[in-house]
Amino acid sequence: MSEPHVIYLDGETLTPAEIIMIARQRATVEVSQDAWPKIHAARAVVERILEDNETVYGINTGFGALVHERISQDDLAQLQLNLIRSHATAIGPTMSVEAVRCMMVIRLNSLCKGHSGIHPDCINQLVLYLNLGIHPSVPRIGSLGASGDLAPLSHLALTLIGEGEILVDGGATPTTIALDEHDLLPISLTAKDGLSLINGTSQMCAFAILAHQSLGELLTLADVILATSMEARKCSLTPSNPQVHLARPHPGQQTVAHRLNTLLAESPIMESHAECDRVQDPYSFRCAPQVHGAIWESYRRLDDMLRIEINSATDNPLIFPNPSDPGVNEVLSQGNFHGEIVAMVCDGMTLGIFELGSISERRMDQMLDPSRSEMPAFLAKNSGLESGLMIVQYVAGASLSELHGRTGPRTAFSTSTSAGQEDHVSMGATSAWNLLEATQHLAEILACESLIACEALEHEALEPAAHVRGFKNLVRTIAPPLDEDRSTSKELIELSHHLQHGGWLARLEAEYGRLSRGEDFF
Repeated sequence: MSEPHVIYLDGETLTPAEIIMIARQRATVEVSQDAWPKIHAARAVVERILEDNETVYGINTGFGALVHERISQDDLAQLQLNLIRSHATAIGPTMSVEAVRCMMVIRLNSLCKGHSGIHPDCINQLVLYLNLGIHPSVPRIGSLGASGDLAPLSHLALTLIGEGEILVDGGATPTTIALDEHDLLPISLTAKDGLSLINGTSQMCAFAILAHQSLGELLTLADVILATSMEARKCSLTPSNPQVHLARPHPGQQTVAHRLNTLLAESPIMESHAECDRVQDPYSFRCAPQVHGAIWESYRRLDDMLRIEINSATDNPLIFPNPSDPGVNEVLSQGNFHGEIVAMVCDGMTLGIFELGSISERRMDQMLDPSRSEMPAFLAKNSGLESGLMIVQYVAGASLSELHGRTGPRTAFSTSTSAGQEDHVSMGATSAWNLLEATQHLAEILACESLIACEALEHEALEPAAHVRGFKNLVRTIAPPLDEDRSTSKELIELSHHLQHGGWLARLEAEYGRLSRGEDFF
């Protein structure tokens, strides 16, 4: 049996793909040997401050509006314990195991960056929990996205000290039971530990990482589905001519046009109507590179942001050891915990997802309307007696409406907290969760277009291009051609799942060739 893959955390090089591997328990974690000197150096600053009896926020003061309250040496451990207990107030549905594991490894990697001053015992306990599969039970709602994801992360921290609950078989059980089973001891919090564990952007990044993982496949498959609809509707490939996109060289637009040219190269259907008298296709086909391309650029922005954020120190205060000039200047109070960048990028991506769903629904309308498609009404075998796929478009419209409700920016709301000390917040966790939910609606809408486009191809005598043919074959493993009216509910649900999680893109690319991710244009 092969050894499990190990991912080494150093606060600098973690990738979204590695987080997903850890989240799905396909890899274990270790702290990189390069990280430990930084961790110990920052901790030494905390210890020196305590020895010298200096007053420094986050180490021996109260928190938030209580910043001016000096805490005695004898009460510092109780201060951290009180912090965790009082802040573990989250409500709502419990986060999934995947989301919790994402949050755990993001928090751990941030601590490994070496600016938190946390005691190494806390880091080692997080490593053990991840590798042993001990997963804190964390209610989802409670973060305002500034001062970090305080309430959710406090539920995580509770389990490290032997309190709170962990997830077991879909339910929750006291943490003490898991510690006994694994012969583990709870850690004891020391100065700065509690604040370092809960003050960061780890929950919002966890949701954003899960959305990022889903969208990486879904947005590329959206272009495959677009190509399938273009074949079914006998659309022109002229709008994807490289000259067009050199004249307006937005990289996302160029990427999508390049994909369409790759997808539809040597298509017998395309070649059959190359000289037809249709001058222009409807916008939902003709302008697809411009629309899909803009959304791809939003995704690239999400990717860039996450790669920075998951390798950042996001708690407060931060410690910058300076042995040549030791003192309070080594500890800086600042705002890296503020999730504005995460929130705004997630909000922008959610709006892009809506636009992609919207243009997809318009293409369905084009294929189902006999006056424009020159195919049977609603692709029914016996139009009139049968409704065919009429209501599949309705379902897409209903899901699009759900998606439309998510387009309002969560970042646009703020509230003042902690007696006015924390007077502007990002709502980053809400924005990221909203994005994750939006990806599900997009998958549902694209499932509807897939079903309609593949059925429309049944009315075409010629074979489509290779990638399209392969995609149609995958769809047909779930949804056979129409012989008569039938319920397609379970088929659409299963299609939606496979578009997000079925590995279809990898299968298509393995057999028919890789599709560009924009390497030549970004």
